[in-house]
Amino acid sequence: MGKAYAAMEGRDFVTPDDIQQIAVPILAHRVTLSGEARIAKKTETDLIYDILEGVAVPPYEENLL
Repeated sequence: MGKAYAAMEGRDFVTPDDIQQIAVPILAHRVTLSGEARIAKKTETDLIYDILEGVAVPPYEENLL
């Protein structure tokens, strides 16, 4: 999906931003909430965003690609 998203944006390469843009729609329906998450009133989307915030994104410069 990352390649498809990048192509729709007019690029032949995938950036970390592409993955962040598609992560929720691609992954949220695959997440099963634990009892703890339900009690904390978390949603599948919240959990995906929490994961994305915890992952360091490597720096990139478009003009170098």
